[in-house]
Amino acid sequence: MQSNKDAFRDYLQLEKKYSPHTVTAYLNDITVFEDFNKLNFEQEEIDKVNYSQIRSWIVSLVDQGISNVSVNRKMASLKAFFKFLLKTKQIEVNPMLKHKALKTPKNVQIPFSEKEINDLMFGVDAVSGFEEIRDKLIVDLFYTTGMRRAELIHLMLKNIDLSSNVIKVLGKRNKERIIPLLPIVEEQIRHYLNERDLVEDIVDSDYFFISAKGLKLSESFVYRLINSYFSRVSEKVKKSPHVLRHTFATHLLNNGADLNSVKELLGHSSLASTQVYTHNSLAELKKVYSDAHPRNK
Repeated sequence: MQSNKDAFRDYLQLEKKYSPHTVTAYLNDITVFEDFNKLNFEQEEIDKVNYSQIRSWIVSLVDQGISNVSVNRKMASLKAFFKFLLKTKQIEVNPMLKHKALKTPKNVQIPFSEKEINDLMFGVDAVSGFEEIRDKLIVDLFYTTGMRRAELIHLMLKNIDLSSNVIKVLGKRNKERIIPLLPIVEEQIRHYLNERDLVEDIVDSDYFFISAKGLKLSESFVYRLINSYFSRVSEKVKKSPHVLRHTFATHLLNNGADLNSVKELLGHSSLASTQVYTHNSLAELKKVYSDAHPRNK
């Protein structure tokens, strides 16, 4: 007979379509809580716990110096598990029904300015050779499409449609979306593909972006690449693919794009996720208003 945890794993993979990384994280959190429960309450069955036991685990995690953000993530795993047990009638009451997340500081993402982007795009010497052409294209694709790092790494050759000037991106939970390409990026893609054809012994041939050895790129490589490029023009502490995605959204909103369109381009499931990018647009709007209004002169 399948255990509750195995059934939950199948539910996350097949119904929720979570990534392998997310599924593993959820199951690990549940296993750690099970071990805590056995050690402190001598209880084997996780489906018989009460909220006071969960609260004890929270206190234990905080005492270990684990951040509120990390504790909340672990609680999200438990919450999803008990919700699943309730749905499958393994329990009658969800012990986390009244749980409230721990307070966390709101980290404001600071996007790159349009000047920093322009300084980088137009300040870089003419690129040549496979790796330089690839690296420049990666930067431009992040900024002109707003795709996530994982989406860029897993971009497939078959998903580049230059005849229609679009690319197909596979986002979270295997959700597909179509993103238009700017003419300047199309030109760079053609240039890159010509150089890519010259790479010998390509191993991961289905992937659009590959290393000089023909292998799919790693997440750490892409992070280091963006950090290195933007270190030339920016003093910001955080210089990552996510900041570049944030920059994409902020610059669109600053220049008149509506929130729904940006939501679709980013692949967000709700407007609430996209609205976090509007605070920078509001700051820009306030500046324009302050500079332009006659009563402020």
